[in-house]
This record gives sequence, structure tokens and C-alpha cells, in this order.
Amino acid sequence: MKNTKIYFFIVCMMFLHSCNDELDLVPLDRVTASTFYNTRGDFDSAIFASYSSIQDFWGTSTETLSEDGEYWKITVIISDDAEQNGSTSPDSRTIDADNLQIRASDLAYQAIFTQLYEGIARANIVLGNLDGDNELSAEDKTVLDAEAKFLRAWFHFQALKLFGTPPLVTEVLSDINNLVQPNATQDALYTAILADLAAAASGLPESWDSNNTGRATSWTARSYIGKVNVFKEDWPTAITALAEVVNSGPYSLVTSDDPEVSDYEAVFSFENENNSESIFEIQFGGPRSDDNIWVFDDTHSENFKASQGIARGYYWDAPGDVGAPGGNRGWFVPTEDLVNAFEAGDTRLAATVFADGEDYITFNRAGAVDEPYDPAWSSSGFTGKKLRGPSNADSSNHSPNGIADFNNERWFRFAELKLLYAEALIRGSGDAAIAEQQINDIRNRAGLADLAGGSDLLAAMMQEKRVEMALEPHRWFDIVRWDLGPSIFGDSWDPKFEVFPFPQSEVDRAGGALNQNLGY
Repeated sequence: MKNTKIYFFIVCMMFLHSCNDELDLVPLDRVTASTFYNTRGDFDSAIFASYSSIQDFWGTSTETLSEDGEYWKITVIISDDAEQNGSTSPDSRTIDADNLQIRASDLAYQAIFTQLYEGIARANIVLGNLDGDNELSAEDKTVLDAEAKFLRAWFHFQALKLFGTPPLVTEVLSDINNLVQPNATQDALYTAILADLAAAASGLPESWDSNNTGRATSWTARSYIGKVNVFKEDWPTAITALAEVVNSGPYSLVTSDDPEVSDYEAVFSFENENNSESIFEIQFGGPRSDDNIWVFDDTHSENFKASQGIARGYYWDAPGDVGAPGGNRGWFVPTEDLVNAFEAGDTRLAATVFADGEDYITFNRAGAVDEPYDPAWSSSGFTGKKLRGPSNADSSNHSPNGIADFNNERWFRFAELKLLYAEALIRGSGDAAIAEQQINDIRNRAGLADLAGGSDLLAAMMQEKRVEMALEPHRWFDIVRWDLGPSIFGDSWDPKFEVFPFPQSEVDRAGGALNQNLGY
């Protein structure tokens, strides 16, 4: 009996030793980095994952789960273009943003910080696997390297605009004892961002086929080189880069072929996504399927919302509602000050703000509802129409939960680039006539005459930028860059607002390596 036990023990040990060799095998139901990064399709999927982090700016993610999507709050409602909709149930977070109550503990800053560095990490993972054992051609590697660097630059640029001196992360952080990254200087950030954009401009194609709509091109990268240098205030470099895009690039201002739709309104039509004016566009899905190649990871596939911060489907509470939409009428509304900023005859106003009695398409649980718009629905008397007007809502094409206004976010438009070019020329003592022409091009499309002779070009550029980009997520950064805070917000303005606070949770987690911005 004793010998039998010994024999059984030896057999078991031999079996376990054999099994130990097998334990090194990759489980069939699991994908690892060593097995995944092999084909061009694998790398494309990884690139799309980095793009998809941008979609989370407006949707739900690990940080904004059960929240309203926070990016609109720290870029739109915080500005002088929008205010808390007082006709809705009070939302303390939105009210605080409207009143410039900015705290390091606010979810909005944790959410965007997480999404930015998730996107950077995903780009770095692609870069870290390009030289591994894979099936990529030399051309594949060049393009993927350029695209990943574009995305890394894009995310770092957004972090710089928001936080001033955020961490600079250019490699995959694998040492668990060295994950915390310190503040980077703005010089280091600009150097790294522009180097990545230069690599992207050199390695990316000038265009993609229709199966790859939405991916950055070499012209996208060149456009961003110009924009980043405007923020850096390197006027000669900005002028050179932006002039190349204006004079030789593939972009043009959109014009409408429908007499009932203005040129400006056509820019944002759901049937006109990725149009001639689009330099970089955030891709969202369609009502019945995700109709783009970007990956939807944490974001609702029905497009939780873009810069308006509103899901149209939530405007109605239940079948049978009459009059004003039920409970939720939108988290913010345009200010009277914004509406008054439009000149008489400016066609952009009608495309930006609903008029009394205008068709307003929404949904309740019974289906489509087409109601005449009532200014009483808004505490300011105005409701944002851009990305939500009749050219953007389709009563016959909606998701099961009633969302109707599917649309991409036009993040960087040629109109903005022309105004950036004008700004660089004006502030960099360039050719004033060329600067004036850029401004007039924007005005003429809006049905306005050329600037009068002797106009203050800098003031004119600032005025056009505000109304052209109204309710898009750019106004706050212009307020900061142009030092308009004291004149707009008066005693409520604090110089610390030039940058937002780092999430306090990140500062605490860093153990002293990441310094909080002054005043927070």
C-alpha cells in the first residue's frame, strides 16, 4: 500500500510538471499584447481605440458613469456664450460651472484628465509595439507611427490648454513603482507636441479612402502645427503653417445646395458630416448602427451628445406631454449677450438659436414629436439650434431610446483655421490685407458685407471668432488667450482661471510628484 502511494505521488508530480509547461500557453479565450499586435487590422483597431477616447468627452466613461458628460460644462457653459437653464430642475454642478465655482474635487476635471491620458496611453501602446514581431510592411509602420504621434500630440495639446503644465507621457509606463508623472514645463510640452505633429505631417497620407473616413491626414497635422503655434504665440511659424493650408490645402468653406438651408447651417447638417470644411471631426455613430470606424468603448453608441450637452430624447417625459417639453429642457442655454453679438443680417444667428414657432423635432416614448418652439422653454428665452436644428434631427431615423440628433462634432473647421491665420498675421505684424480677406471670407458666407475701411482688425477677428464658433467648445480658451476674463466676468474673474485645477485625486495619488495649479 505504501509503494502504491509513492507510485501515485510520482505520477502526479510528473503530470504537474507536464502541466506546468502547458501553463505557459495563452488561453484560447484571451487576447494578449504578444498575440494581438500582428496584422495591420490589429494595429488599426488599436489606433481607433485611441480615437475613441475623444468620444468619451461627451459620453459616459469610467469617471462619468451616471453623469451628464462633463466636457461641455468646462468649455461652453463656463463661458459667456451659455448659462444654466433656470427652467430645469437645478443642477448644482452646472450652476457652479456657470458661476465660475471651480474646484479640484469636481468630477469634470477628473473625467477629462482620465480620458486624455487614456488616449495618450493607447497611442503609446501602438508606438511601443510597431517594432515587434508582426506582419506590418515598412509603409504600414510609417503611417501608423505618424498617426499614433498625431493622436499623442492632440491629447497633449488639449491637456496643455486645460491644465497648463500637465504631465508629458511619451512611452508606455510599465513599472508599477514609477507610474506617477510630474508636471512638464510648457516649453517641453510644446516641443514634444510639435515634434509629434511634424512626424505626423510627414508620415500620414494626404487623404484616406471612404472606408477610413475620420482618420487624421497629413493636412490635419499641418493645420494643427499652425494652431499650436498660435497658442504658443510663435507668429512667424504659425503664419507659414497656416498659409500653406489656406493656399494649398484641400479645405474650403461649405456652401449649401439647398435654397432653404443657409451655407452656415449646411456645415452642421447630419447629412453633411466630414465635409469640405472639416479638418478634424469627432466621429459618432448613427441611429441604428455605429456607422464609423472609431471604437465605442465606454460611450453610449447612440451618441450621448456632442457640444450641446443635450440628448434630445430626454426632452420629453412620457406620451401625452403637451406644451413645453417635460422635466429636462437642456442643461444650458445661449445667453442674451451671445445673441446680441450677432450683427443684423447675420445668417449664422438663425442656424445657432431657435426662433419662436420654428419646428422643433424631438421624441417621447410614443415616437416623433414635432412642436413649434416656444421661448418659454428656456430661462434666457433662447435654445441652441446648432447640431440640433431641423437639418440635424431626423424624425424618421432615430434610436430605440428616442435620440434623434445624431451628428459628428466638428472639432476643427477650416473657418476657424482662417481666423487663426488672420490672428497670426495681425498679431505677428504680417500682411494686413491677407488677414482682412480671411475675416471677410467668413463674413461674406454669413451674408455680411466686407469690413469697413480702417476697421480694427484684431477686434473684428475676435468678434467673428465668437459668433462663427458659437456654442462650440473653443470660446473659453480664447477668453483666456486674449485676456478677456476681467472685462467679461468683472469681479468674478480670478487669474487662476487661466488654467483648470488638476484633479485632486491625481495630486493625492502622485504623492508630491504632481503639483497642483496655484490657487486650487
